[in-house]
Formats: sequence, C-alpha cells, structure tokens
Amino acid sequence: MQEPSLQYIPVGGPAARGGAPRRMAYWDWAPAIGRARHVVVCVHGLSRQGRDFDVLARALSPQARVLAVDVAGRGHSDWLADPMAYQVGTYVADLAALLMQLRAQDPEVVIDWVGTSMGGLIGMALAAQPALAPRKLVLNDVGPVIRWEALQRIASYLGRNPSFGSEQEAVDYLASISTGFGPHTPEQWRALSLPLLREREGRWWLHYDPALAVPVKALTEAPDQEMARTTVREGEATLWGLYDAITAPTLVLRGAQSDLFSEETAVEMTRRGPHARCVVFEGVGHAPTLVAPDQVAAVKAFLLDA
Repeated sequence: MQEPSLQYIPVGGPAARGGAPRRMAYWDWAPAIGRARHVVVCVHGLSRQGRDFDVLARALSPQARVLAVDVAGRGHSDWLADPMAYQVGTYVADLAALLMQLRAQDPEVVIDWVGTSMGGLIGMALAAQPALAPRKLVLNDVGPVIRWEALQRIASYLGRNPSFGSEQEAVDYLASISTGFGPHTPEQWRALSLPLLREREGRWWLHYDPALAVPVKALTEAPDQEMARTTVREGEATLWGLYDAITAPTLVLRGAQSDLFSEETAVEMTRRGPHARCVVFEGVGHAPTLVAPDQVAAVKAFLLDA
C-alpha cells in the first residue's frame, strides 16, 4: 500500500523551543507515474492532522500529487510560542508560504484545495487572493457562518489533554467525541485515530498542543457573552466578503446533520460568490471524513474532471 513521505517547510517566526525557525509539516503523496503538475493541497479541521486524508489521497494519487498538511500545533508541525496566535490568520500565512514555494518550483503547476472545517476557512482566505487562489476549491462542512452552539461543543473538549491507559482506550475516546463524523467501521476509526496519538511512559496522549484551545475558549468563555457573539457576527461579515471575492469553481460538502454548517448557509453559498455546487451526505454531521466511497467519489469527480 502506498505511503506518503513526511516533508517540512520553514514558515512564520521562531518556534516555541530553542528559537529555531518554525517548521510546518506536510505529507507528500507522490503521483503513481511521473511528476505531477496537478497538486491537491488538503488541510484538516481544528484538532485534527494531515493523515485524515489518507483515503482521499490514495484515490487521487494515481493522477495528482497530494500534500496533506499538519497545521501549526498539530501532528509533526512545530507548536507556537504564543497561544493566541493559533488563529486563521497565522495558518493562512503558513499555507501561503507553501503555495508560493510550489509555484516557485514549477510556474506551470495547477493547485487545487480541499479544506475540512478550519481547513476550509483557510482555503477561503487564500482563494479570495488572485495571486494565491487555487484552480478549484472544496469546502468540507464549513462556510462564512459558524453556529455558536457548535463552537461551544468544540470548546468543551478542546485542549483537555487527557491521557489513556491503552491505545484502544484512546481510540474509543476519539470516536466518542467524533460522532458527527458519521458511521465508520472499527478499522476506520482506528485509522483516523492512531496518527493523533503518541505513547509516553506507558500512556497514550493526544498529539497536539493543548494551547490551541486558548483562542476558542477566550471567545466561548468570555465574561461578556453578548460581546463575544458580536465578535462572531463581525467575523461572519468578513468571511462573506472573502467568499464573495472567490472566482475559483467551488464544491461545498455538507453533513446533513451538521451542527456547525447550516443548510441555510450552504444554500446561500450556491447563490453568491462562486455559486458553489453543494453535495449533502445523509447520516453525517460535522464533518464528513472523506473516507466513505460516496464522499471520495464526489471530491475526485470535481477535482479530476477537466
């Protein structure tokens, strides 16, 4: 079975440790034959990592090079010295560096983007800038409006930093907080969970910086909740402005039971900006994992249909 290589790119300012240049990791799935000028950049959700895209990458790699990123503070990427820097602006700058490197290496490269949740927000910000915009954009269960209740749900477990007595106990925990992903076999849950775990001294830990919860909790646990909701609404206006500036063909995926991405927002996204095409998956909440055959097929058809 094909496996990716782990690569790094220097980004941003100094890392949290030792003052060395900060590095962002990505998983490089080389095409089956030759050198691909078609590159698909895949970016995960808030507390996930690049190996979430293994199934999709294997489906695309016969015809494209797939780069699945570990965003700062996750997976093999360096942690940030300032917890409040764990925000979309930082991630946009990091991913812009990767896109510019790809284009510097090959001016003829064709770049597409697949972003799940947070990865979709990063993609929207980049797609709104003509110099950085991908050819095609996939937004997986995310849009300019994010429901407040979903933010509160995510904040309830993000950054807890639990440890577990066995690998299976850790896998079961991750499955329990990820029911919105929809039905998966035990083998699929295991494949989605193991890259998130690291064993230390006989216990298993989640492999991300717990401090990435700080900006989220600063919002959801703010003393003035009305002010916090106003901040969210102002952010929505900014995101709609970015979305309306996108000209790339756009595919929106939505879990029919998503608590983060509403049907109303999805419909509005088909009517404005790039007039996205929307595909809805029944029996799935936030967010489709792009593991099920119908989910993979939808993305593959959109990206590989010239």
